[in-house]
Amino acid sequence: MSQDREKSSAKGRQLALVIAGSGIFWVLGQALGTQLEWTQRTRLLIDLIAMAGFFWSLVVGFQIWRARQG
Repeated sequence: MSQDREKSSAKGRQLALVIAGSGIFWVLGQALGTQLEWTQRTRLLIDLIAMAGFFWSLVVGFQIWRARQG
């Protein structure tokens, strides 16, 4: 039981880091894109990468929630 709790806690920390990292990546990517006048295609790529990080976080967060239910 204790190992499950540790595993869940480690996943939670990883989840928090990915959420924060995705947000920072997106903000910095948009700021750099504006300042360096990147194309819309490049800015879209930054958006999609950040969205993938947030989607992964949603899936893992749901898995953690389901694991704690049982």
